[in-house]
Amino acid sequence: MDTIMTVAVTFLCGLPWGVLCGVLTSITGHTLWFWSWLAYLFTLCSIATAIITWLFIRFFPGALTVVIEGESKTQTIAFRSSYLNRIMDRVVALILLSFALCIAMSILGGLISVFIQFINNAYTDDPNRFAFLGRVLFDENSPVILVEIMSRIPVNIVDRLIAAFAGFGIALGFHSLLQRLTIKV
Repeated sequence: MDTIMTVAVTFLCGLPWGVLCGVLTSITGHTLWFWSWLAYLFTLCSIATAIITWLFIRFFPGALTVVIEGESKTQTIAFRSSYLNRIMDRVVALILLSFALCIAMSILGGLISVFIQFINNAYTDDPNRFAFLGRVLFDENSPVILVEIMSRIPVNIVDRLIAAFAGFGIALGFHSLLQRLTIKV
């Protein structure tokens, strides 16, 4: 859930601001809950989250566009008549986004984790090096890279569904708030 605001800022402001938000969130989090300098490598996951979200906005512009510039009255009427279709388009696009994020974050996070274990042998000999789910699903002789990637998928499914839907909801709410403040001023 550390990427909710990265997703929201990417939806609202675009790729550069989404990447900046992800990097700052990741650096702040890893600094506050410091366990190793190698943890900062996971900042790449936040950057990838912003990039994948931005790509989905480009692939599904009708469903995932938060800011709609200059709607005419006929566009507003057409929008209201196809309201359910628009909601379903958004739900499907957000589910696809969450699964793409799940796969990307599981692979990237697993590769970073394996790299950290390769760089620092202290993590290789740690009996808690595999997530609890990895220890349940795989035996000790399974390839480390397989365990690291596959054990992240179940958690990332839930995490990325929340990040995609909450991020989009926050972006919509913030955009609506900005529109109301601009009209009243």
